[in-house]
Amino acid sequence: MPKRRVHVAAAAIFNDQGQVLIARRPSIADQGGLWEFPGGKLAPYETGLEALRRELREELGINIQRAQPLIRVHHEYPDKHILLDVWETHDFEGEPWGREGQAVRWVNSEDFGRYAFPAANGPIIRAVTLPHDYLITGEASDEEDFDRKLKRALEEDSIKLVQLRAHDLDEDAYRARAERALATCREHGASLILNCSLEVFLAVDADGLHLPSRELMALTHRPIEDGKWLAASTHNAEQLAQAQRLGCDFATLSPVRETPSHPGAVTIGWHDLQQMVEEVTMPVYALGGTSRDDGDRARAVGAQGIASIRDFWR
Repeated sequence: MPKRRVHVAAAAIFNDQGQVLIARRPSIADQGGLWEFPGGKLAPYETGLEALRRELREELGINIQRAQPLIRVHHEYPDKHILLDVWETHDFEGEPWGREGQAVRWVNSEDFGRYAFPAANGPIIRAVTLPHDYLITGEASDEEDFDRKLKRALEEDSIKLVQLRAHDLDEDAYRARAERALATCREHGASLILNCSLEVFLAVDADGLHLPSRELMALTHRPIEDGKWLAASTHNAEQLAQAQRLGCDFATLSPVRETPSHPGAVTIGWHDLQQMVEEVTMPVYALGGTSRDDGDRARAVGAQGIASIRDFWR
């Protein structure tokens, strides 16, 4: 017998301090007592955004002025298939409160681990925690030039997620650069992902490890502990599926468009990117010929945001 399918609209609501609103499910409800992102089921005639606006008026007494897609999560329970259609909003009227008697709380994203959520909320938590812009470092004439470019991106572009990519360096030089970059990122409240061997990653103790697609496809289990970001490069649906099986927290998918460094390359395009992202339950960054101007479009088709070298590394 086919499982019952449930379509739910949910919201990541941010206040001016960058905190996110969560609500506790009533004890008599399914998975009662667990915390969740506010929302509810779609009526037959509603779109996701229409249902979200209605549910948040009824549950929290607020009016959503503007919202953007964040992530769509498909999750299988023993008795049902749930689609969580999650939106992000910073623009609302009113002060949220539990109109149905539910507890509500503003929390910092780094404190999510203190709260018990339904299993389907895991990808949402990662999407809420991750920024929408992802810098991949590029060329530098020397270490002073590298430090200057990194600091400029962190300060002027407000970058909060950085991948240190430097295939021209040997392990010792990479480790030295990584240690300096980690200190700089920490000073600016940014996370540093290393694109290097596992040995160098463990020695530096950065915020996460990036897997090139070849390494991704050769692995059979997650190579680092939970609590650190695990990211991967992917270029097709097979590699995306492998990243999810391996327990990656997020991935890049490329190339979306032709790039100056790879003229004539076969590109994915926005339509196929949307179809591939829909099949996985993790945040995915659009990479390859993308810029900050593509941010809204990337999110509209289901991506977390955009990853770029050229647009941020100046």
